[in-house]
Amino acid sequence: MSIISVENVTKKFRENTVLNNVSLEIEPCSVTGLIGRNGSGKTVLMKCILGLISPTSGTIFVRGKQIGKDIDIPDNVGVIIETPGFLPNFSAYDNLMQLAKIRRKIGKSEVRAAIERVGLNPDDKKNVGKFSLGMRQRLGLAQAIMEDPDILILDEPMNGLDKDGVQDMRQYLLKLKEHGKTILIASHSAEDIDVLCDKVYEMEKGNLQKVR
Repeated sequence: MSIISVENVTKKFRENTVLNNVSLEIEPCSVTGLIGRNGSGKTVLMKCILGLISPTSGTIFVRGKQIGKDIDIPDNVGVIIETPGFLPNFSAYDNLMQLAKIRRKIGKSEVRAAIERVGLNPDDKKNVGKFSLGMRQRLGLAQAIMEDPDILILDEPMNGLDKDGVQDMRQYLLKLKEHGKTILIASHSAEDIDVLCDKVYEMEKGNLQKVR
């Protein structure tokens, strides 16, 4: 059974069709890649799966529950959508602790471990406002993984990372897959897609087509 099922989803913003009758099945413990130009509809599809945008027509199921009917937003999902937003005057650790307190699922040790896993130092007092784009992206991944979700939806997670950072991130995502995580990733990098993905789909002008 698919862990994510998108069935004939269309999304229109006034006269503009951003998703055109899109269908997608994502199996558990797999990495699925989305490729396509900016504005092709990849991010809108991800936001529909997350319940952040309602489709004009069609249905989306996550773990067998229909988004917008059975549940509004799927739980146990880690997310990077666009540039991660953090409190600029707080450190990496303090930012993630603020978020952890909202859901009360994890504590200090899990937050520290997530920060260390992405190559940052939880004891660094530097404010996030002074972080490079690559450091913010690493922190975004730490936020996505800190509650140990079984699904990750990642929109351009390598954005801003240097060569070593990209290699680290690829290896870490492959390790997450080995541990049973399901990952949906959008990337401009053909190499990222080749290295990481079991299945690849291309989005063009709102139409989704399987590449491999």
